[in-house]
Amino acid sequence: MTPQPHPHTHTPLGAAAAPTGPAPRHTTAVTNISGLVTNDPALGAGPLGLVRDAAVVIEGDRIAWVGPSDRAPATDNRVDAQGRAVIPGFVDSHSHLVFAGDRTEEFNARMSGRGYTAGGIRTTVAATRAASNNVLAATVTRHVREARRQGTTTIEIKSGYGLTTEDEARSLDIAAAHTDEVTYLGAHIVAPEFADRPEAYVELVTGPMLDACAPRARWVDVFCEQGAFDGDQARAILTAGAARGLVPRVHANQLSYGPGVQLAVELGAASADHCTHLTDADVDALANGTTVATLLPGAEFSTRATYPDARRLLDAGVTVALSPDCNPGSSYTSSMPFCVALAVREMRMTPDEAVWAATAGGAAALRRTDVGRITPGARADLALLDAPSHVHLAYRPGVPLVTAVWKDGVLATDAV
Repeated sequence: MTPQPHPHTHTPLGAAAAPTGPAPRHTTAVTNISGLVTNDPALGAGPLGLVRDAAVVIEGDRIAWVGPSDRAPATDNRVDAQGRAVIPGFVDSHSHLVFAGDRTEEFNARMSGRGYTAGGIRTTVAATRAASNNVLAATVTRHVREARRQGTTTIEIKSGYGLTTEDEARSLDIAAAHTDEVTYLGAHIVAPEFADRPEAYVELVTGPMLDACAPRARWVDVFCEQGAFDGDQARAILTAGAARGLVPRVHANQLSYGPGVQLAVELGAASADHCTHLTDADVDALANGTTVATLLPGAEFSTRATYPDARRLLDAGVTVALSPDCNPGSSYTSSMPFCVALAVREMRMTPDEAVWAATAGGAAALRRTDVGRITPGARADLALLDAPSHVHLAYRPGVPLVTAVWKDGVLATDAV
């Protein structure tokens, strides 16, 4: 069911002309909301700042007012939520959308218990290098729209399937057409042609490739893992990126125990992503630092691996984010609602914690305060659920509950 707007009000004939100056911004009130998740405890109950029988006013691209539905101010337009819930648009802080090719056979073999040695990430690298800009751009557009239909309004996009200076730079350009949250991941794996010379590849990633990519990105990332980049290599890559103004993020401790989390905290990385295999020292480091632990349960679901222990992190006071980790190999899903349900079922999060992690937690992982919340001054990014409560995201897994999405105050036509 889509929201039904009331007719616009019109200035009567003969009314005084508007004063000169900037045009007034259009206003919309979404009223009759059963439960409004604001993520602002000053506005409502608990960490979610939950407001019952609520309304929210959008002015231009920002939230202008939040409060009881029966006290909503006059606006140009009204949308009746009809007793349904509204949450902030999801904030996806980890995705790999610039790619070509298909790894269905790899997934099928893994799920069938058969060995498969066709190349993994290298398969995608070969296909991405061979693809035109138009093909890559169409793939990103399709997946961004797919995520939008499921309530995601802010998304980070990484490079990492080109692994040459030219292919990494064009990947970032394609990503930047869809988001400001662009991440340079030249250090995804060692490029195939450097397989026997990993240090030479690190020199490329921290030298000419970085020179080309730094002006195109906000973040620098590295896959710190056995078979990818060790702690010393990761440190060199992240510090080189930081020297060029890029803020570190780290693929950390996904497949095994290792130095990734400790390195992320030491270097002040915005996030350590995966965090599946953690020592007590890793958890303590995250709890005492500013690095967000971004958990990616789609990867464990798609590889039948052990899920991260979110309960352990939350109980220690770590800030946790959720992301689908959309990529063609290990987590080919763009659905944040699916990951919310997985987090509750498999990672011992409460529904409230999972929704917070998928909204305000993702914003924290991107060091953003203007998204992931519905509070005056924030961006007007909202998702209307065809349910009376945000808890239904976990209670009704697999059901397409997102029925309308506003991005920057505009009802997204590709989400209804």
